[in-house]
Amino acid sequence: MITVTKLNGKQLIVNAELIEMIEETPDTIVTLLNGHKLIVKESSTELVDMILNYKRKIFTKYI
Repeated sequence: MITVTKLNGKQLIVNAELIEMIEETPDTIVTLLNGHKLIVKESSTELVDMILNYKRKIFTKYI
């Protein structure tokens, strides 16, 4: 799970496994596998870093 910030300042916790696509137009739009879209303050680079850190935490438990 990663924490993202909507444009109104509200934070949401999103299941990183459900993210299909991240695009900047110039706002960052996160598209989930179910088609829902979230507009967030974080950049695509920040989101990718958060997702990689999340996955590292999961996989290091099993090594």
